Amino acid sequence: MTKSLCLAPWTHTYLSPQTERRMCCASREPAQNFAQYIDTAAGTGKYIPITLEQHWNGEHMRSVRRRMLAGETLPECEVCNDQLLNTDVYRTYFEHLFRHKLPEVMASTAPDGSTTMQPVSWDYRFSNLCNFKCRMCGDMLSSAWESEQRQHNMVDLSDPKNAWMQPEIRNKISAFQDTQIEKEFSDAVEQHRVEEVYWVGGEPLMYEQHWRYMARIVELNDGGQVYARYNTNLSRVDYGGHNLFRDILAHIRDWQICASLDGVGATGEYIRTGLDYAAWLDNFRQGLSHSKHPRQMRIDFTLTLPGMTQVMAIQQLARELGVQLLAKVVFSFGPDIVMSPLALPREILHPWLDELIEGSSGAMRDVLIQLKSRPTFDEQWPDTYAQGLAKGRARVLQLESIRNSSTSMADILSARPAVLEWWNQHA
Repeated sequence: MTKSLCLAPWTHTYLSPQTERRMCCASREPAQNFAQYIDTAAGTGKYIPITLEQHWNGEHMRSVRRRMLAGETLPECEVCNDQLLNTDVYRTYFEHLFRHKLPEVMASTAPDGSTTMQPVSWDYRFSNLCNFKCRMCGDMLSSAWESEQRQHNMVDLSDPKNAWMQPEIRNKISAFQDTQIEKEFSDAVEQHRVEEVYWVGGEPLMYEQHWRYMARIVELNDGGQVYARYNTNLSRVDYGGHNLFRDILAHIRDWQICASLDGVGATGEYIRTGLDYAAWLDNFRQGLSHSKHPRQMRIDFTLTLPGMTQVMAIQQLARELGVQLLAKVVFSFGPDIVMSPLALPREILHPWLDELIEGSSGAMRDVLIQLKSRPTFDEQWPDTYAQGLAKGRARVLQLESIRNSSTSMADILSARPAVLEWWNQHA
């Protein structure tokens, strides 16, 4: 294993709710049709879907494999290379899961980068169906966000990146999902080729496909070879008379639920619109009653600007529940992402980070320390910082008005007078 080699291009396949294919959910690549939030180049806005067969040994994936085997550091892998999301990078996950396949990787790969291996790890997001409107998310990953955008005329359908919302294209996407995508995943299940599956959305526990395919894996007696991973808001654990823990996961080799929670109480419910904190706790405790080791139930915390006020509370909750805490920072590839802590100037952010680092441990401490080494928005985008900040702040206030929020960003930031003053300066 070289530093740049990742096993995902030989084992894993990813599909967005708009049927965009990528090496994985964290890879930074040009858009095929509609730009996703971390894409490096805009798409055409024209919908030209490709099948898994076309993608798997297409020119891009062949190039990825060739460059990795040559020891190159790939720009597509910037999120892992530079730890832009968290310190425990995705590349390491695939290494732990599939390192035993390394001899097969070498033996199966032709000089042109094509491989005879087939994907055994799946991240298929069958739609953007979601009942939450998390404030650092958006319409491509949440149908609730999409409905709100449409209802309040907040989306420009003439923009190529939003073309997927146009009725004609939306129908084409749905047709491709119902025929090609369902067949690809169904074939893998029926042919016993699923070794790892990542259920994420949207909200995966609202997907009918999740319950149908996982029940089929159990029915085929393939649960003993499957590792199931979830990133879920944990607002539901029952569907159609089936319980996630009792009827599905009890029959799987191993599993992990990363239950998203970015703050407790009212602040958590502000950040993740749709969250019922008490219901989340009940569902999480139900999972704990079925878990067999500490890695199966985890709190997945995304550090945001309002979430900076929740760092200690989240760690205390993890200790009370006796679970591990995953921590990452919200993606920010523009100065208008004011939900990011990096929107703060260094002279305000770093003293706050120092206080939090002193009282933190584990993954949370690692993320806070790594955040100190990253440029703040005013350093990274000095010419557009003020404009981006004003745009992002206006959007936050607009959403507070639309959602009739009982808690506001100003309320949350009032715990830090210097931060509140900064926030109000950009009114």
